[in-house]
Amino acid sequence: MSATDWLVLLSLAGTAVFAINGALTAIQAARLDIVGVITLGTITALGGGVLRDVLLGIHPPEGLADWRFLVTALVASALVFMVHKPLARLVRWVTVFDAAGLSLFSITGTLTALHAGASPLLSIILGATTAVGGGTFRDLLTSRVPQILTSDLYAIPALLGAGGTWVFWALGWHHPLAYLAAGAACFGLRMVGVRYKLHAPRVQV
Repeated sequence: MSATDWLVLLSLAGTAVFAINGALTAIQAARLDIVGVITLGTITALGGGVLRDVLLGIHPPEGLADWRFLVTALVASALVFMVHKPLARLVRWVTVFDAAGLSLFSITGTLTALHAGASPLLSIILGATTAVGGGTFRDLLTSRVPQILTSDLYAIPALLGAGGTWVFWALGWHHPLAYLAAGAACFGLRMVGVRYKLHAPRVQV
């Protein structure tokens, strides 16, 4: 399997888990109907990637140009709606799927930016933007303060995943397992932050 194939596979996996997260949020937090569930799941799944591509000048954005991404988001969201009763009892999975999507998109967002010729710093920023973008749109649409502004370690894990991805890319370690290690670091830090309610430094007032 080529590097391009691996990137697409990771992107599709990230799309699926973020769609699940968005759909679960629509059911548990916003009590939306089937249209709302699928819409929120799809926007959560594709929002970060579309924002990244717009900033990179890629038109149309990959998430809209490649039918596989839109179909993955729609199907994953619809499946959550159909089996929402057992999932509704597993509230913690909303956070787990969010952390998984954060990790996968920090990898794919960074690699996409690098392949588009962006500088290392811009690639890391766009990788993190890809990771947090969908969740930010999700929170805004459900009238919540975005997690990136308030959550236990949200943007920092995304930057860690994106930065680790760039390090492996710069070293020439292009094996998917290397990039997944960067994603695992992002996932681990995010979940540690949730478990122990850790935050980035704040002003004490």
